[in-house]
Amino acid sequence: MTDSWATTAPGEARAAPEDHRAAPDHHTVLGTDLHLELRGPGLRTGLMDALREAVRTGRLAPGARLPSSRSLAADLGVARNTVADAYAELVAEGWLTARQGSGTRVARRAAPRTPAPAAPRTRPARRRATYSLMPGAPDLAGFPRAQWLTAARRALTRAPHEAFGYGDPGGLAELRTVLADYLARARGVYAAPERVVVCSGFVHGLTLLGTVLRARRVRAVAVESYGLRQHRKVLTDAGLRTPALPLDGYGTRTGELAGVRGAGAVLLTPAHQFPTGVALHPDRRAAAVDWARATDGLILEDDYDGEFRYDRQPVGALQGLDPERVVYLGTASKSLAPGLRLGWMVLPEGLVAEVTAAKGEVDWASSALDQLTLAEFIASGAYDRHVRSMRLRYRRRRDQLVEALDGRPDLRVTGIAAGLHAVVELPAGTERSVIEAAAWQGLAVSGLARFRHEAAEPGPDALVVGYGTPPVSAWTGALDALCRALP
Repeated sequence: MTDSWATTAPGEARAAPEDHRAAPDHHTVLGTDLHLELRGPGLRTGLMDALREAVRTGRLAPGARLPSSRSLAADLGVARNTVADAYAELVAEGWLTARQGSGTRVARRAAPRTPAPAAPRTRPARRRATYSLMPGAPDLAGFPRAQWLTAARRALTRAPHEAFGYGDPGGLAELRTVLADYLARARGVYAAPERVVVCSGFVHGLTLLGTVLRARRVRAVAVESYGLRQHRKVLTDAGLRTPALPLDGYGTRTGELAGVRGAGAVLLTPAHQFPTGVALHPDRRAAAVDWARATDGLILEDDYDGEFRYDRQPVGALQGLDPERVVYLGTASKSLAPGLRLGWMVLPEGLVAEVTAAKGEVDWASSALDQLTLAEFIASGAYDRHVRSMRLRYRRRRDQLVEALDGRPDLRVTGIAAGLHAVVELPAGTERSVIEAAAWQGLAVSGLARFRHEAAEPGPDALVVGYGTPPVSAWTGALDALCRALP
């Protein structure tokens, strides 16, 4: 009679005799988890069929190591010989491989060949985009990895245990307190910590506000005639109309708000209008606040890149004119990286309870560790240093863009010296052809028409050049490709 421990799958080391008087089996703790459903007339056949199916469907990838026969037998509640025999037969069939010291693994079989697709009969495809000057993104290569890691370590070391619970729907107190101090200092925002609600970005914040406004029986939110279509969609999905306010060289014509039927709020980018690049004139700032006071309305202020002004000190946030009529929205998406999914709202006192209720009873949106890290990053001064560093980088790029187009009277860079993008006005009727020419140069770039509200009058032909997007290594190549594509 052969002892059960003496039967091993090919490639497995011979185990020592089991001591059945020992403590409960610990091999399942040491092994690898593998979910299998055994079906069929017998245990061995069912196990083999389950393993074949797992390999065939890709659930067990080529080269994946299987649990030892002892571990899998304990998990499945079957005899070890049953697993060892199944492994041995699958090795013989070519599904598995086994080598001494390497264990039992899924065989690395060649993928079946597929016929090459027929060559297209159309003209050759345009070059895949090598460079991108699409607006809306920072230079991701500039993310301060080392400083962020330092902040994360400090935050993790100092964090109380309670910080890793479900959390307050408004966000962690540590971040809200630091944000209130920073926004007051850097953006002129009246931002008591209890008025700050952390969210996972601007769209998340706008979604919550859309829900609250609809619950308040607001029928429409006025928007700028040029802006992101996604933002308008968020509001329309909430059941709100989005009538357009016209723009000119002084920004959005907020004096026309009184004539917008049913508007209970207006969405503005006052510091640096997206995408036209103009700043809202002081008289029009005042007109927006006067409208909000007279109608019990709200101003939703998107301060998406207010920290990046190059020709003078950044203009303070509109919210400072009337904190009870303006909702201030900011994010780390442009200053750090959109992948952090961290944003914030500074709310009028009467709106805090409704927004936090819309967000939920617990904070589902933002990682506690990321909130603590950002709080430490700001409090330590690293955020200010990073913003100043990136401000210099983006300013140089904008200057280089303007210099590269200097002397070409058919082209004009418009908008204030700020942010991560600039508008390049083109000769009439050339916007589409220039975008096509840029694509042939391997450059992705956007036209101004892409951002026009459906009800707005057409504006000039222009490109919206996101000079903040390329990494340092690609900036020169992207600028050269743009110059070749321009008329």
